[in-house]
Amino acid sequence: MSGVEVITFGCRLNTYESEVMKAEAEKAGLNNAVLINTCAVTGEAVRQARQAIRRKRREHPDARIIVTGCAAQTEKDTFAAMAEVDAVLGNEEKLKSASYRSLPDFGVSAEEKLRVNDIMSVTETAPQMVRHIDGHVRAFIQVQNGCDHRCTFCIIPYGRGNSRSVPMGAVVDQVRKVADSGYREVVLTGVDATSYGADLPGEPTLGLLAKTILKMVPEIRRLRLSSIDSIEADRHLMDLIADEPRFMPHLHLSLQHGDDLILKRMKRRHSSADALAFCRDVRRLRPETSFGADMIAGFPTETEEMFANAERLAEEIGIAHLHVFPYSPRPGTPAARMPQLDRALVKERAARLRFTGERLHAAHLDRLVGTRQTILVEMNGMAHTEDFTLADAGEFMPRDFVSVLVTGHNGKHLEIRTAAASAA
Repeated sequence: MSGVEVITFGCRLNTYESEVMKAEAEKAGLNNAVLINTCAVTGEAVRQARQAIRRKRREHPDARIIVTGCAAQTEKDTFAAMAEVDAVLGNEEKLKSASYRSLPDFGVSAEEKLRVNDIMSVTETAPQMVRHIDGHVRAFIQVQNGCDHRCTFCIIPYGRGNSRSVPMGAVVDQVRKVADSGYREVVLTGVDATSYGADLPGEPTLGLLAKTILKMVPEIRRLRLSSIDSIEADRHLMDLIADEPRFMPHLHLSLQHGDDLILKRMKRRHSSADALAFCRDVRRLRPETSFGADMIAGFPTETEEMFANAERLAEEIGIAHLHVFPYSPRPGTPAARMPQLDRALVKERAARLRFTGERLHAAHLDRLVGTRQTILVEMNGMAHTEDFTLADAGEFMPRDFVSVLVTGHNGKHLEIRTAAASAA
């Protein structure tokens, strides 16, 4: 092979950072290399990364294989021990061209492969300038990294470090650059994005940052947040929800569960009542808002009644886009030391919760039939509405904004009438 190939697992922040990695590696003159940007959220994500490493070595026996990302940060020795791996870079090192200029030689020991710093020693997040996100019609902009909270199930703070924010001016500059490159939809992303600004002078909030972006970069037609912790929502964010049509009516909640005792054992900072009240407040301000959410099934000590409370909260909120994770014990986390459920039961509950999510999604699609929606056409023949519902793109071209009539759905995405459509 020639050039640099990047394989990305996990979150939107990883997607953004993969573009930075590729640019920095190419700047360093790296060639014939595969960069694998891993995720550590679940054991399955780590397994998939290891599988991809082995597959890429079979496909490219002479290429350098460099592993990085959260799983490389938290399980560096595991990846360094793989014969297929040539180097392991930490989450700080992967964003620097110097890391790619000083790679170890082929055939070195596991210890010599490692280029992984203590992530807890990192106190700032430097702005990373990206003009293009390969294969995407929306641009992801990093505003924050790391997390100061210690949820009992989560390994990510040990892969990302403590919370640190990108200065507001640097974020606005980056949004201008992607707008100049033709992007009209921007997603603000971070590990714990709603903690944005607490470490900056004046302690600006995520809502204030979003307001400033929309004011300073009028070319942006759509602004989204990758996810939020509802307990940290500020008044500026609520103002945007109520009054700013360019702020999209879709919020993805870091919900995790719907039973109050499980939420306490997870060390979450909200109750089920807090989450429900927030969603009701948002819908009062902007009724068309849809919600996505992450929920974990089969957390240690979860009873059938506790699981039913999680299902009930998803129903009461009316979550349109439910992401279900079977609980996966991560070594080094408190939850891994709690009494575990049988794995078959964990998988069974996850399947039941996914079925609930599919039913809620179908009900959401039903409500949109007969309405007119503005879609942004993507690269794969699909599109998203303002409330982030997937839709058929018909004959329209990527990056087109189009007003369409929703005529039906197939249980997965909306169907549209192209003949009645008009340019938005």
